[in-house]
Amino acid sequence: MGLSVWKWGAFLTVVLLSACSGERSGQVQFAEESIDAESLARHVKMLSSDQFLGRQPFTEGEVKTVAYLSAEFEKIGLKAPYADGSYLQEVPMVEMTYNPDPTVTLQLANGAVTLYNRVDYLAKTPHITDQVEIQQAEVVFAGYGIVAPEYGWNDYADIDVRDKVVLVLVNDPGYATQDPELFNGNAMTYYGRWAYKYEEAAKQGAKGVLVIHNTEEAGYPWASISNTAGTNLYLLTEDNNMEQCALTGWISEEACQRIFESNNLDFAQAKKEALEPTFESFSLGTYLDLTIKNELKYDVTHNVVGVIEGTTRKDECIVYSAHWDHFGIGVPQDGDSIYNGAADNALAVACMLETAKAFAQAPQPKRTVVFLSPTAEETGMQGSLYYALNALFPPHKTVVNLNYELPLPIGRMRDVTITGYGQSELDAYVDRFAREQDRYIAPEPSPENGMYYRSDHFSFAKVGIPSLFIKGWQDSREHGMEWAKNQVINYWETAYHKPTDEFDERTADLSGNVEDARLFFKIGWQLANEDTFPEWSDKSEFKTLRENSLLTK
Repeated sequence: MGLSVWKWGAFLTVVLLSACSGERSGQVQFAEESIDAESLARHVKMLSSDQFLGRQPFTEGEVKTVAYLSAEFEKIGLKAPYADGSYLQEVPMVEMTYNPDPTVTLQLANGAVTLYNRVDYLAKTPHITDQVEIQQAEVVFAGYGIVAPEYGWNDYADIDVRDKVVLVLVNDPGYATQDPELFNGNAMTYYGRWAYKYEEAAKQGAKGVLVIHNTEEAGYPWASISNTAGTNLYLLTEDNNMEQCALTGWISEEACQRIFESNNLDFAQAKKEALEPTFESFSLGTYLDLTIKNELKYDVTHNVVGVIEGTTRKDECIVYSAHWDHFGIGVPQDGDSIYNGAADNALAVACMLETAKAFAQAPQPKRTVVFLSPTAEETGMQGSLYYALNALFPPHKTVVNLNYELPLPIGRMRDVTITGYGQSELDAYVDRFAREQDRYIAPEPSPENGMYYRSDHFSFAKVGIPSLFIKGWQDSREHGMEWAKNQVINYWETAYHKPTDEFDERTADLSGNVEDARLFFKIGWQLANEDTFPEWSDKSEFKTLRENSLLTK
């Protein structure tokens, strides 16, 4: 018996929908597979070449970098969202070059201690002014410099630090004690980051704050910060940052020990006592004089932003990010003074460009997809902060941020490492698509380094937007876990923030970076074509921010 007209029409509809679905699925797969190692190599080779001069904002290196990215965005077919068809978001900033006193003599009750710039201390100021003078400022040891009511913790409870200089320990008590019930145990919280310690000291009215450096607890050696010290970028503010401490910076643990010993105090014992919530900050009976002269350069740097518009939910977006900047030309090492930043962050930008190319070749997504390459990440995530505060889409319409940062060209990995594991429901998206690649998810192996608070996704998290930072990092398919671990250690020790972070085609294996970029594409494609908003986990410090933004939309 033949089909009725109605049944035949319904049958044809099902067949056509299935065919369309299959065609769409095939087009998505084709788009994913367009991400390839040859294109990655082309981008990273160019961006990390000497002709880009280390990609420092306000330099010829920036001009070349943003021109290259704009041309690539146009070639891919991304929409330019700014006036006159531009991909460039202007970010008004000031570059400050610091000239602190080459030596500082601290006056003690029974003598003096001399400290040397770059060797014992690093001093800068956020105050946008020609000169800052610290005169006879009393020096205070304030433990970890933390005020955290949820942990019953207040290092400033019993001391007035107004107009004083505070010395504070890096990281937080959870790491030092390895107590999983204290703060977040081994994993650094935002309370452990130097940025928080600067903010809290300013709230307490301190004249200055120096973070006591310890390589293990900071997650990087002294050279990583001393080699790149001397200049910084700040967003312009109405009060020229006068609400912040006049002096910010670092002091080596060895120099701090000398100050304690000269005052007949036990630094090791003070560190131990600082691990208790009952710790009381105390004066070191020491006074500091320091002058910082600044050279100011007012200018505009640029975020590079391209867009693929959505269809039915185009007023909502997901944001991919990968910062383009590095440190330019700096302290020479073995005759090389160009900080090329191949892994940090040229390869990451290359991965984002390939992701954008894949989206351009896929069917048009429901939601809009934004590709953001921020400026000034290396000087405090300033470009991404500016974008988050002046975004194309408000926070309650921004579904997630997917951030590329610091991939290494060391081949395919079994793992997908999630920095900030447990922060949000985005972990489940990673797990789903990692399984499709025969991979497994893993938490950051060194959460004590606080990497979740050290890249551009943090700027989005601070306004409540769930943010993801992933990469293959721990378990080489070919060589195993110990080999992968040694590769990462070698990068931190020999190349991170050094001129040796260069791209070598002879040794680079980009197959793992291709796999990671395809994974990020699959996650983003899923998010761009569904209706839900992933949520922060209950334990995340950003959950309330998101809830408030959705309530006040």
